[in-house]
Parts: sequence; C-alpha cells; structure tokens
Amino acid sequence: MALVKETIKAEVKQAFVQVMDDTEGREASIDRVAESLAEAMVNAIQSITITYVGGLSAPTGAVTGTFQCTIK
Repeated sequence: MALVKETIKAEVKQAFVQVMDDTEGREASIDRVAESLAEAMVNAIQSITITYVGGLSAPTGAVTGTFQCTIK
C-alpha cells in the first residue's frame, strides 16, 4: 500500500470533527485529538512500502554496502 496524503488528511480532519461538539472538557478533547492524530501517524507509517533495490552484499560473512531502496 502506498503512502497517500489524502488518507492522512482525512484522518486528521476526522480527529477534529469528533471533538468539535465535545462537552467533556478541554483536557478530554485534547487527549482525544492527540490519540486520533497519533493513530493517523501510525497508520501512515505502517502503510509505507519499502522496496529493496540493491547495494548490499555478504561475500565473506558480514553484510556490507549501502541499502538502496524506494519508498512509497
């Protein structure tokens, strides 16, 4: 799955919409928004795809080289 800005934006927007009419108080609202934003970030990070391109070798045991990849 690719990292999609619109998906992150939608989750962040939803986090704020959920507390717009909150009557629980300021701290509870801040905690709920923070929790939702953290969840959006975790979801975004977990949706990243890293594709190994090359650059590593282990001719005599230890892996050496530079990890070359693409990130989507």
